[in-house]
Amino acid sequence: MLADALEHLVRGIVTHPDDVVVSDKDLRRGRMLEVRVNPEDIGKVIGRSGRTATALRTVVGALAGRDQVRVDFVDVDKGPRRGPGGPRRG
Repeated sequence: MLADALEHLVRGIVTHPDDVVVSDKDLRRGRMLEVRVNPEDIGKVIGRSGRTATALRTVVGALAGRDQVRVDFVDVDKGPRRGPGGPRRG
């Protein structure tokens, strides 16, 4: 339910809604929702100073209730970030 709600919200924000994929993963300390979007849309999903991403995380947190949920935003061309420096380019 959380993944579907988040996917619906993100599809309403982006230019390429068909590229939006939300995967739900269970972690030791809760759940993680990973949102993958088109590289052109990553700025729209994050927003100025991260305001849109924060708002999306707030909505998902409210829907989750007492469950711990983490939301990560990734563009389609890149994988999830690794370590403090993010993905390495070379």
